Amino acid sequence: MSGAGDAGAAPMPASWSVLQWPGNPRVRGLLTTRVGGCSAGAYAAADGSGGMNLGAHVGDDPAAVSRNRELLAARLAGAEPVWLEQVHGSDLADLDAWPGGSVPRADAAVLTRRGLAACVLVADCLPVLLAAPDARGVAAAHAGWRGLSGGVLEHAAAALARRAACDAAQLQAWLGPAIGPAHFEVGDEVREAFVGVDARAASAFVSGARPGKWMADLFELARMRLQRAGLLRRCILGGGICTVSNPSIYYSYRRDRVTGRQAALVWLD
Repeated sequence: MSGAGDAGAAPMPASWSVLQWPGNPRVRGLLTTRVGGCSAGAYAAADGSGGMNLGAHVGDDPAAVSRNRELLAARLAGAEPVWLEQVHGSDLADLDAWPGGSVPRADAAVLTRRGLAACVLVADCLPVLLAAPDARGVAAAHAGWRGLSGGVLEHAAAALARRAACDAAQLQAWLGPAIGPAHFEVGDEVREAFVGVDARAASAFVSGARPGKWMADLFELARMRLQRAGLLRRCILGGGICTVSNPSIYYSYRRDRVTGRQAALVWLD
């Protein structure tokens, strides 16, 4: 992965990931980390330097969050991030119709217009970025287990394919960092929410150390859901990076409880 942006844009912190979309160079994607901002205390970077918390709802100093969002926007080469009020659901925001000045209440967003970036905030939930062929549109989704079981990825993929006038099999997906299967312990009700819909999802759960508990693979569950939505498995990239296991790089709610949020963004060049 490499840095991106116009020559005058601020440099990306080394821990941020600039995504490359095979055969789709006009789609831009970015995954931030806890590094590179000005938040302090529980929201700082692991070494005590300024943290890049982008969540305005987690108890951080609002001035620090505002400054962090300004720093991020300066690195996007003219694409304005559109922040969502995320509620662990499956609703989708249509950013082509976004009037500006408001915060859509949704856990996914789709757009085909340039100048905006679809954005989701995470700290263990899985960020999923989608791209249509020939840069005809993009989408971002916040996929915790509730949204994932509720169909947020299917809704996002269907909306993007419809808007970009393509088949879902032509879409590409990037899975960002999330809580890994060694740390994601869930109960019977979570397993049933997936297995009750698709028996094959049982392969994404391993018996936990306690009765009625399971270790869940959020990345594999997302791949299965994207394939159900029509995507080809070879077009589903990323995944496997655990937020809980990497405290020097990522915020993690499961690990720290009081913590910040990193962002996953996708836009059209």
